[in-house]
Amino acid sequence: MSSDRTAEPRRETTDGGISFWFAQAGIPAPREPLPGDTRTDVCIVGGGYTGLWTAYYLKKAVPFLNITVLEAKFCGYGASGRSGGRLHNNIAGRDRYAKLHGHEAAVRLQRAMNDTVGEVVRVAAEEKIDAGIHRGGVLEVARTPAQLARLKDHHSVEIAFGERDRVLRGARETAERIKVNGAVGSTWTPHGARLHPARLVNGLAAAVEALGVTVHESTPVTEIRPKHAVTPYGTVRAPYVLRCTEGFTASIKGQRRTWLPMNSSVIVTEPLPAALWDTLGWESRETLGDMAHSSTYAQRTTDGRIALGGRGVPYRFGSKTDDDGRTAPATVEALRRLLVRFFPAAAGVAVDHAWSGVLGVPRDRCATVTLDRSTGLGWAGGYADSGVATANLAARTLRDLIQQDSGQAGPTELTALPWVDHRVRRWEPEPLRWLGVHGADAAHRAADRRETASSRADSDPLARMADRITGRR
Repeated sequence: MSSDRTAEPRRETTDGGISFWFAQAGIPAPREPLPGDTRTDVCIVGGGYTGLWTAYYLKKAVPFLNITVLEAKFCGYGASGRSGGRLHNNIAGRDRYAKLHGHEAAVRLQRAMNDTVGEVVRVAAEEKIDAGIHRGGVLEVARTPAQLARLKDHHSVEIAFGERDRVLRGARETAERIKVNGAVGSTWTPHGARLHPARLVNGLAAAVEALGVTVHESTPVTEIRPKHAVTPYGTVRAPYVLRCTEGFTASIKGQRRTWLPMNSSVIVTEPLPAALWDTLGWESRETLGDMAHSSTYAQRTTDGRIALGGRGVPYRFGSKTDDDGRTAPATVEALRRLLVRFFPAAAGVAVDHAWSGVLGVPRDRCATVTLDRSTGLGWAGGYADSGVATANLAARTLRDLIQQDSGQAGPTELTALPWVDHRVRRWEPEPLRWLGVHGADAAHRAADRRETASSRADSDPLARMADRITGRR
C-alpha cells in the first residue's frame, strides 16, 4: 500500500447500521419470512452462529430431519456479525464448573474448547467458506504492574487447565512480536485465530441451505413454549424448539431476566500504510487482548486495518437492545483514544466505522447448553465475550443431546461436559440490575485508571469488590 495515505482528507466515521464486516462482505439477498403456520422436526430460533452451527451439525448427522431456522432480521445481524472476529478458546464459567464438578471436568471442557478452534477452521475449509481465517493464536498483554501480576496468574491457571503449549513473554519478547505501547509482558496461546465474522456467517448460512435446511428471515419469535415457536406470521410446531438468541434472549416472552444483554462496541480504522505496519509489527496476526478490568480486544484485519473493541454504555435499562447498533460519539472517541494509547504511531489514522452489539451474560457468568427432555425445549448461550468459538461447541453439544434424546445415539464426550444442563439464577429486577451493572462498570474503569497511575502489583480494591458483586471472579 502507498505510504501517502495519511495525507488524504480524514473521512467521516460511519456509525451504526450494519457492522463494518457486513458493509464490506455484503448482505445476501433477503430470505423469505415465515409464510404461516407450519410443522418441522427441529425449530431453531436465531440465525447467528449458534443457530446456524446447530442446523449444520444436525442436518449432517441426520439428513432426513426437517429443520427450520427463524431469524428476526437477517442471519448474523446480532452478535455473530458484530463481534471483533476473535476465534479463541476462552469459555465463560470454567472456574465455577471446576468448583461444582471438579478440576478434571473443567479440564475436559477446556480441551473441548481448544479443539473447537481447529473444528471451525476445518469446516470453513471443507465448505469452502473464505472467512479470512488466520490461525496466529491469541496474545494477551499487560501494560501496568497490576496487569502483569494478573497476567502471570492467568498464565499459570491456564497451564493448570491443560494448556501446556502456552508461552509467557517479557517486555522485549512481546515487542519483537507487536509494538503495544507500554507492554511489560504477554502470554500467548496457539488456540486462536482471526476471522471475518460476516464472511463466516454468510458462508455458514449458505451451507445449511445447501444441505436442505429452511431459513426464514425477518421473522421475530415473540414466544417459545413446548413444541411451539410463536411469530407474528404464524406458529412453528416441532418436537424440539431450540433457543439460540444469545444477547437478544430478553426480547422473548418470559426471558427478560435470563441473560443480561451486555453492550460491546467496536471501531475499525482505515487501511494502514505498509510503513506503519512495519513500525507496529504484528506480522503473526495474533488476535489481541489485555489484562485491564475493562478489557480491550483487537485484530489485524484481512485488508490491513485495526479492529478494536471494548465497553461503551454497558447496559440499557430494562434489558433493552438497540437494534441499529449506533454508538455514542463519546464511546467512539474513547475507543479511538484507546487505540492511540496502544499504538501511538496510529494517531493520524482515521476511524472508518463504529458499531455496537449485545452479548448474553448469565448471572453467574457460566455459558450453558441445555435440552429439557420433558418439553423438547433446548437452549445454548451466555457466552459473555467468547461466543465466536463457544457457539460451535454448543451447537455440536445440542446435536448430541437431541440424538441421544431421540434414541439415535447414546451419550458422548460432549453430553458429559459440565456445562450441560447447568441452571443459573435470574438477574435481579430493575432498578437493581441497572444499578449493579453500571456501578460495577464504573468501578472497573476507576480501578484501571488507578492502576495506571500506580506502581502497585496487586489489583485495585475497587475491581475486587466489583468482581465479587457481579460474579466475575
